[in-house]
Amino acid sequence: MCRRDKERKIMSDFTKSHISKTDNWKTPDKLYNELNNEFHFNDDPCPLNGNGGLEREWGSSTFMNPPYSKPTPWVKKAYEQSQKGKTIVGLLRGDTSTRWFHDWVLGKAELRFIKGRIHFNDLKPAPFPSIIAIWRKT
Repeated sequence: MCRRDKERKIMSDFTKSHISKTDNWKTPDKLYNELNNEFHFNDDPCPLNGNGGLEREWGSSTFMNPPYSKPTPWVKKAYEQSQKGKTIVGLLRGDTSTRWFHDWVLGKAELRFIKGRIHFNDLKPAPFPSIIAIWRKT
């Protein structure tokens, strides 16, 4: 078994979040507005309590804050959409130990690390770190 196969076996897919009972993490307005000023978003395929974003094409400048319990199909689609010339900006749980991070984010997206913890839903800090991933055509 090659080293990469061994690493994949020990890496978690982490599809069920053990740190939260909900996927409803509203992006803080201040963070969204800062990103929107830079990227001028024209799409959000996964709005709060929304659905259907995986079954359609995304806009040319897309913001996504995917369900943290199942990020894999979202980050995969973000990469695929970027290869069509689109810019996809994702607010993600900063978990570098997961398979989805290594398969679809690391080396495929620009990463911006957020200092401290985000206050989602205007509540206390999130129980996890967050990152911004930016996919563009390579």
